[in-house]
Order: sequence, then structure tokens, then C-alpha cells
Amino acid sequence: MRRRTLLSGLAVAAAAPSMPALAQGAAAHTLRFMPQADVTAVDPMSTTSYGVRNHGHMCWDTLYGPDENLVIRPQLAEGHVVEDDGLRWVFTLREGIRFHDNERIRAQDAVASIQRWWQRDTLGQTLRERTAEIRALDDRRFEIRLRQKFGPMLEALGKPSSYPCFIYPERFATVDPARPFTEVVGSGPYRFVAAERLSGARAVYSKFEGYVPNPNAPSLLGGAKLAHFERVEFTWIPDAATVAAALQSGEIDMYEQVAPDLRPILRRHRDIIVDRVDTGGLVAHLRFNHLHPPFDNPAIRRALLHSINQADFMTSIMGNDRSLWSDGIGAFPAASPLANDEGIGVLTSPRSFDRARAALREAGYANEPVTVLHPTDVVNNNTMTTVLTDALKRSGLNAESATSDWGTVLQRRARQEPPGQGGWNALVVLFGGVDLNNPGVHPLLRGNGRQAWFGWPTSPTLEALREEWLGAADLDAQKAIGRRIQAALWQDVPYIPLGQYFIDAAWRRNISGIQKGLTLPLNLRRS
Repeated sequence: MRRRTLLSGLAVAAAAPSMPALAQGAAAHTLRFMPQADVTAVDPMSTTSYGVRNHGHMCWDTLYGPDENLVIRPQLAEGHVVEDDGLRWVFTLREGIRFHDNERIRAQDAVASIQRWWQRDTLGQTLRERTAEIRALDDRRFEIRLRQKFGPMLEALGKPSSYPCFIYPERFATVDPARPFTEVVGSGPYRFVAAERLSGARAVYSKFEGYVPNPNAPSLLGGAKLAHFERVEFTWIPDAATVAAALQSGEIDMYEQVAPDLRPILRRHRDIIVDRVDTGGLVAHLRFNHLHPPFDNPAIRRALLHSINQADFMTSIMGNDRSLWSDGIGAFPAASPLANDEGIGVLTSPRSFDRARAALREAGYANEPVTVLHPTDVVNNNTMTTVLTDALKRSGLNAESATSDWGTVLQRRARQEPPGQGGWNALVVLFGGVDLNNPGVHPLLRGNGRQAWFGWPTSPTLEALREEWLGAADLDAQKAIGRRIQAALWQDVPYIPLGQYFIDAAWRRNISGIQKGLTLPLNLRRS
């Protein structure tokens, strides 16, 4: 795709007819997808970036996965049995499944993949702590023997986001996740075409002819994952207006996250559908680095509860249409059964930079520099980081933006060194509702120090409440614990919620097979 062909004006693009070339030749067999972020790494265990997550679902399968109703179904697994009062789980793989090198997918590959995954994933870490033994029984069966019951076993093995438990060949699964692999040998419907990778611009996938899909009907990640296209191109274009022009002219087929101000333009185009595929929305957060001053001091973190205004962040990216965003968001997203109003007044009471500055002085803030990671090539992150840096300065902090591209932000946020040595103090992070619904999966509510998600908070209170939630007898008990977790959030402040918003996807009208839940280019057809 030539860059200059994408720079035509929106009005011209809107008036242009559909490109007949797309229905002819090789183009008819290629899907061009504009992701929410570039594929910055090929190893899904190296980052929680949703761009890399989407790449993962193209190349690998999980043992289980959610269907469109978010019910966990078998994927690579044929099924399982539970014995010994819930302490022994035996899993069986489907017959005939193969990796992209045509080697059989064996139980020992699954065991090694789980062991790699549970080093990083928040729910996986809990499973590891409760596991007495995990081993292959034969080529198709493996068992997990538990010391303590683990109710969300299938939800853990089938989680779709923020470190899904993808199944790799054993030789890849034994690679330390801190040292990401750079070659892709997948278990999913598409192969990664490494020779055509162009960092910051393109990732390419080709259909794996040896793939054996789940026998059930397609339903997000809990049914068949079908590759109807011979080739899928992830085309990364940082400028939203250019993406919209490309979609209207037919140079791309699908746009994962439509920039809010472009929704009306795209809705008016006769050949484009704009719809909400991911109904869980996204929640923005101010994440602190707890390892270094000034945010190693909880009183300094709490000081910002006086001045952070969720509505400022939401209107900066979504405008004034309240159907597109919500404030008053606490520890859990609005649709979570655990969402509550415990202590929410810390964010909904009148905002005051003066009170924030006074609280900072009382906490002993000594004008230490605050380095804010600022990606300039991801629209919403860029905008909200600009708002954040201004709010931190007006609150009395010596804040400065460290601008870079998204890939550099992902690399730098993993560094635990002080900010002056390449580390950081604060950043805006986004998670989908599916990753935040409960304390078991919520990455930002872990308080297990250097084992926690980037920012590395230590909170014995949050850790104890999480364990209590995992053992709760019913939803009412879970809700009560959820309120206590939210109270602890305002006290320990591992992060501050910045609001929840909803993004639509857009695609050419001749594309069908969209699966609700996540915007993934799987099971799609061109009419």
C-alpha cells in the first residue's frame, strides 16, 4: 500500500465508490485490518499490549476460550474430568491438532506452556501457588494436582486477554518469558510471515492449511476459529484521519478502534458499518511506579485523589456524549457484578488542585521529578497523557512527559530502574472490561511487589482480600469483599481509575462473520 494513496481528503474518499479491484484477484483473498496498536513483539508473554494479544490469537490457540456469551468452552482441549473433590483435573487434547511445523501438539507442550504462562499471569500465579504437581500422562492427556481447590481453573486457562495461556511447542514454552522468543511456531489458524514484518507499519499472516478447527460453531474464542482469507495484513497507520480515508476508499477492510470524532463521518458512508463489538469497554488508569520516589510514598499517591477528575480524561477523548463514557468508576468496571460505590466520594467530590498541593506538602514531597511515559502515536493514550501531565503539574508535582512511540513505552515500562536510569514514575494504562471484572483477573489490583504488573505495588491488604474473594462461597460474599477491596484501593492507591469509555469498530459492508466480544479478524468472510 503506497502512503500517498492514503492521504486523500475525507470528503473525496467518502464520495468514492467501492473499489472493484478488491473483488478480484489476490485482493479478494486478503483481509486488511487496522489494529488498535502495532504488533511490537511476537511473543505474547512479553507484554499485555492488546496489539500483541490480537497477534497471539491469530497464531496460537488456548486450551479453552470464551464464546460470545463469555461462557468458557473447550478450544484445543477436547474436555476434562475433575476428581478427588476438585483437587485433580485431567485434561484431554483434541485429536489431530498440529503446530505450524506440522509436529503434533502433545500434552507435554501444554504442560510446558502452562508453566511458562503462570510465571506472568495474575490468575496463573495463583494456580501455580495451589498446584502440587502438573504432568503429562500420555501424548493427549495431562493432569493438574492441587494442594488447594482452584474454582476458576477454566476461566484461567481460557482467559482471552492480558496473558492468555497460548499453547506453544515445548521448546518455546521453556524459554524464560523475561527473554522473549523471536520466532513464531504457532498452534492457531494463521502463520506469522516474518519476512514481511515491517516494524511500525505491517504484520502479515497466512492461512495454515494444516489447522484443525474446533468442531463447534464459531463463537468468539470458544468455537471454531476459521481462516476464510488466505492472507491477513495488520496495517498500522498512526494518523486516524488517514485510517478513515483508507477504510472509505476500500484500501483497508476493518478498523478495530474508530477515533470518536470520526464515527459520524464513517457512519454516513453507505459501504461502511460502525458498531460496538467489544461491549465491555475500556477503563483508563493512572498507574504509579511504587519502587521509586515520589510514588513509593502512599500519602503522595493519595494526594492526587483530591485533583484527578475522571470527566476531564473522558471528555478529552470522547467528547460530551455521555452515552460513550462513564465517570464515578471505582475498582471494577460498570458492568462487573462487583462494581460498587464504596468510598467513591474521593473521586466524585469537588476537585481541588489547592487541596492536592497541600496534601503533597504534608506528605513531604520534595519536588522530585516525575517522569510520565507518553506515547504520541496512539491517539487516546496520547491525549489522556497530555491531560495527566497537566493535572500533575497543577497539583504541585514536578512532572514532565517522556514522549516516544508506543513500542518504546512498552519497553520502558518494564524497566525497574530509577527514572533517571531509563525507568519511569507514572503512565496512563488501558484495560478492557474483560480484564477487570473481578480480583482474580484484575492485573492492577495485585499487590505482590516485584511480581505484580508494571508499577510493582506491595499491598498485603489487597493480597489478603484477593485470597478471601477466591474462597468466597457465593456472589453476595464476593460483592461484600469487592467493597472492602475498593476501600483498600483508596487507602493504598496502587492506581487511580480515570473513567470508562466505549469504542466502536468499523468495517466494509462486504465483510461478514463479526464475533461479538473482541474485535479480532477471525471467522470473517468477504461477500
